Amino acid sequence: MLENGKIGVRQFTVLVIFFQLGTSFLLAPSGLATAAKQDAVIASILGIVFVLLSIPLYVVLGNKFPNLTITQISEEVLGKWLGKTVSLLYFLFFFILASQIISNFGYFITAQLLPETPIQSIMIIFTIIIIMAVYLGIEVWTRAAEIFFPFVIGIFLFIILAVIPEIKIQRVEPVFEEGLKLILRATIPFFGLQQSVIFLMLFPTVNRTKSAGKALFSGTLLAGIMIILITLMNILVLGADLTARNAYSTYALAKKISIGNFVERLESVVAGVWFLTIFFKVTICFYASALGLAQICNLKEFRPLLVPLGVIMVALGLASNPNQTYIETFIAKTWPSFALMFMLFLPLFLLGITILKGKLHKTNPT
Repeated sequence: MLENGKIGVRQFTVLVIFFQLGTSFLLAPSGLATAAKQDAVIASILGIVFVLLSIPLYVVLGNKFPNLTITQISEEVLGKWLGKTVSLLYFLFFFILASQIISNFGYFITAQLLPETPIQSIMIIFTIIIIMAVYLGIEVWTRAAEIFFPFVIGIFLFIILAVIPEIKIQRVEPVFEEGLKLILRATIPFFGLQQSVIFLMLFPTVNRTKSAGKALFSGTLLAGIMIILITLMNILVLGADLTARNAYSTYALAKKISIGNFVERLESVVAGVWFLTIFFKVTICFYASALGLAQICNLKEFRPLLVPLGVIMVALGLASNPNQTYIETFIAKTWPSFALMFMLFLPLFLLGITILKGKLHKTNPT
């Protein structure tokens, strides 16, 4: 077995929360407001509902093959060659996702915090930290996530409470002004940002596999509530237009915090929370990529792949994302259809073949 580490159900839940928050915490409100305007909150609710509805699909697959990852399930269900092809596609999906996130991270740092620093330096340093985390093993960085979790929740609640005085209810009106069509147009890209299928790479590491499905659902639900709340606050405080114009609208929201003219300009604290959630999201993606590739190649160890994959990840992130505007356009127009294939269609295909094989086996027992 390539990964001998085991994590608890609570730790797995924390990973789910951090992963789902990830890019959505800072970026989702802007994308939702761009497409749905003041109905961004409704779009976020629908998006989370769609994510929750997709989770039973992953849970059924995970329960049918409790000791296998999605790459191993593909080969088990589809056979060696077709299975390895699907597994390779999943590896590319996880790897492209990781490269997208680190480039997004780099552009945020250079745009908001360190404009004189080359983006290459930021991405390389960030990737080195991720490689170190994955090298140390899943138990180490999962425990780190558990330690940071109260801090993230505490800061989130503080932000929500601190901006309440700036709320103007009329900013969410009129409701359904643009109609359901535009709300759905915002919902689908948002759904594409919640790539829960990646947790089928982590299911076998949970010490109580049967409880992993409940943890995935509850973690996604809690993260979804947090995303809905932060989207609501963006609209109520900044308004739909300003939220849409700010790529990092939650960062702009934090600038509105002012308590007694003493506690203010807390956007760096918000950025710190985002760094943590982004770190764990990229770590999960990079871990899934390295583990998946090692399983495809039938290797006994995935750690020798980490440095080469890290170098390629940085290069791919720089080459495929020339600027922040390109990333936003890619996420809104190209990514949803690309992600849906891996998040919905391929898992349905694998489950359908599994059920069909089971029926054929019962009809023609050997």
